[in-house]
Amino acid sequence: MRVLSTFADRYMALLPSSDRPARRPRPSTPTGVELTVTARESPAEDVIALRLAALDGSPLPRWQAGAHLDLLLPSGRKRQYSLCGDPDDRYAYRIAVRRIDGGGGGSVEVHEALQVGAHVTVKEPRNAFPFAAEPSVMFVAGGIGITPILPMVREAARRGLDWRLVHTGRSRASMPFGDELRELGGERVEILPDDEHGMPDGAALLGRAPEGAAVYCCGPGPMIDSVRAAFDGSGAKALHFERFGAAPVVDGEPFELALRRSGEVLTVPADQSALHVLLERDPATPYSCRQGFCGVCTVRVSSGTVEHRDGRLTEQERADGQMRVCVSRAPAGSRLELDL
Repeated sequence: MRVLSTFADRYMALLPSSDRPARRPRPSTPTGVELTVTARESPAEDVIALRLAALDGSPLPRWQAGAHLDLLLPSGRKRQYSLCGDPDDRYAYRIAVRRIDGGGGGSVEVHEALQVGAHVTVKEPRNAFPFAAEPSVMFVAGGIGITPILPMVREAARRGLDWRLVHTGRSRASMPFGDELRELGGERVEILPDDEHGMPDGAALLGRAPEGAAVYCCGPGPMIDSVRAAFDGSGAKALHFERFGAAPVVDGEPFELALRRSGEVLTVPADQSALHVLLERDPATPYSCRQGFCGVCTVRVSSGTVEHRDGRLTEQERADGQMRVCVSRAPAGSRLELDL
């Protein structure tokens, strides 16, 4: 079959373009590419894993461990989910999503709307959490935070690196991909459910890292904060992390948002983000990462001085009045007028 395929490809290349059978292009929209759900499984309580493929079965853009997909859900919500499959599989992306009933509605929609056969629009993979494949690596994952870590573990095993993994979570039943992890690493993998071992602190987690190891950490905010606080006292040499959820507001001051279209004025407290206040007013306010890098929450500021805290907007975009309301703020007591 491989010989026939090669012959066919070469034969097709020799045909005049008018004689070649037309190939259906992969359906696309201005916001991304349309994929279909080809498989759905439940690797843990309240978690589903989806396999997404092109409608015509064609190869998908390549990605590397740590990358994520932007999904445009049927409701119009935009959400980001880490890729947790195999980067060598060119014909499907895999994501895993934990259902959070009290969240912003994205995870519930994924669970209820994305059944096998459903279509969903995605943007090509992007990576804000790249894996550098250092010789000695310690992976720390909390709950669904295993999703970007799993491809890194697969890469570390493939390269023969000196690696370890600690996966924490509420219970074994709530922690996905345990069988895959044990198959990849055996004794290198340590599963620590809270209901069996208690909640580990950052020092205890980092104490498992080999001397001089690079640490990759993903999970709930409190776990990441604990690991960061303990890092300087550990023997690890580098810390890479990705936070699931909004980062705490640091050195914030209260300010006001004036909504130009409605005339409303909203107060942003010192310990809350502008996005948080906008969501309280309108739960349909677009957002995704809540960390300043995805750009979904970007709005235009008509007047006022912005304290940009995203590190992603260009100088020209800032000059044009763009603001990422999930992290950026204004000076104490000042007012920003938003084009909302």
